[in-house]
Amino acid sequence: MQPAADTWRCDGSLHPKQTTHPFDVARQGYVNLLPVQQKKSKAPGDSQASIEARKRFLNAGHYQPLRALICQKMAELLAKNALPSKQTSTSVNWLDIGCGEGYYTQAMAQTGMDALIAADISKPAIVELAKASKAKNSLWYQKKPASDSKSGASSKTVLIYPLVTSAAHLPLRAHSVTGISSIFSPILPDAFNEVLGDEGYLIIAKPDIGHLATMREALFDSVREHDSDKFLQELAPYFTLLTTYKIRTELKLTADDLSDLLTMTPYAYRARSEKRQALLASVATDTFATEAKFVVYVLQKTPVAQPAAL
Repeated sequence: MQPAADTWRCDGSLHPKQTTHPFDVARQGYVNLLPVQQKKSKAPGDSQASIEARKRFLNAGHYQPLRALICQKMAELLAKNALPSKQTSTSVNWLDIGCGEGYYTQAMAQTGMDALIAADISKPAIVELAKASKAKNSLWYQKKPASDSKSGASSKTVLIYPLVTSAAHLPLRAHSVTGISSIFSPILPDAFNEVLGDEGYLIIAKPDIGHLATMREALFDSVREHDSDKFLQELAPYFTLLTTYKIRTELKLTADDLSDLLTMTPYAYRARSEKRQALLASVATDTFATEAKFVVYVLQKTPVAQPAAL
């Protein structure tokens, strides 16, 4: 793939028939690399209404402690060159899978990588991320000054590549990324193993047991708890669990906050309409108390055993 400001062009070198294909860069700065045959609906991924609700809710700071923890751990890995020794001479490329509108992505861009690939199947979400990145002069084709003119201090250029693509069919070269983050997004062991470099890192955030318990109890007759660890067995052939972190945040939500939280979660369509309306009506004059509980996993790609020398 040959990127340019107006068009990305596949050179055909990996195609059996050497077929080339152009991908236009949208005016917002993203590239759509999702083939029609990989779409399961006309507009896959989050809707515009869900994205707008999530923007309002997250920008109000309700999940800021989670974002801070993720970025702190990511920065620690990168700062100590928890970069695998085999990759130290190459660029540090990070993949944020299921990035959405970019609340976590924009903060990740400050943690020390060279390039940040932000991927999501939702075109409206990627449009929002691309617009925000462009406004901050951090899109892949925008140039940043090499140093701060006032202090003379060098400034690391972090390029953000917003891509509309399927997590299961990532359009990335094998072993080309140093780390992957999946924040409430799909866990795809084979796809992650394919694109992640030797001894690379995987950061996963999931809801923990008891997440938004009072809200779910108000919405459903029977509440099934989150089984946050269930995917670890699937990752075991490729990844080793290094550490696990748990974080709890007390939430005091207004009716508008609660409405946005419902809209941005699967509860918007899983709960019966009368249950949702009754819950919103109950907080019309007072705040709603609940607790957000998250679990963050840090894993490392397990080195492949080399055959013994004869």
